[in-house]
Amino acid sequence: MRITTLIENRPGKADSSLVAEWGLSLHIAFNGHEILFDTGASGAFAKNAGHLSVNVASIGTAVLSHYHYDHGGGLRRFLELNSGAKVHLGESPNGDCFAKVFGFLKKYIGLDKALLTDYSNRFETVREPAEILPDVFVLPRILCSHPKPAGNKHLFLKREDALVPDDFAHEIVMAIKEDGKLVVFTGCSHNGILNMVDTVATAFKGVPIKAVIGGFHLVAIPPFNFMAGSKREVQDLAKAILDYPVEMTYTGHCTGANAFGVLKSVMGDRIIDIQTGSCFEV
Repeated sequence: MRITTLIENRPGKADSSLVAEWGLSLHIAFNGHEILFDTGASGAFAKNAGHLSVNVASIGTAVLSHYHYDHGGGLRRFLELNSGAKVHLGESPNGDCFAKVFGFLKKYIGLDKALLTDYSNRFETVREPAEILPDVFVLPRILCSHPKPAGNKHLFLKREDALVPDDFAHEIVMAIKEDGKLVVFTGCSHNGILNMVDTVATAFKGVPIKAVIGGFHLVAIPPFNFMAGSKREVQDLAKAILDYPVEMTYTGHCTGANAFGVLKSVMGDRIIDIQTGSCFEV
């Protein structure tokens, strides 16, 4: 399985022509299939794809991890360039997605609402665990035995005139089974990375996890890199990840550079950060 990072917050070091933005988009080549996991905040992922030898038009399946713009802002461009792929996503949130920072600044951070109407035949809502391709699984309803990230306190759903905390029931996790092991794709892990891994481990009891790939939402207020939790909390999280049957972790985006440094100090060579243009095999 080969993963190419089409969009991440930081520009790639090897190719100055790549565009970076606050967001995440991954291209996955697996067993003859091509999957797009998230689309970043704009159409920049498609421009980068051309530089990275990825043909957007040939992608067979897309998955949206949740309904925030930094993961689905490029959907319109994807649907314009690709005439056939279905986009698999969780159920719509019960309200409009908003961020509230500094106690008063409110910003809509959801998807382009017209998309779901303009391209209604291209979306597949996943309400139950589904095998969308052979050995490719999308799981809604994330388990909640561990705390959710502290940074979620800035994220809300607007219902009529009220803001209520986002419960992130619209977030999904994707798992791909290869050679008897699983690779887990988490998007932003607003439900908590441990809960995301728990959900997969529960669905596939006894199957080892080869890699976890995605953001952990450990930043306080995007796009700043301040940690939402304490250093001790992030260290404890790193230790908990090591206790799971997870061989490798690849992270970036909303994990944040400061939190990554703390994770790295505990996890050593079992965690790698990704940037725009990062290509790796798992």
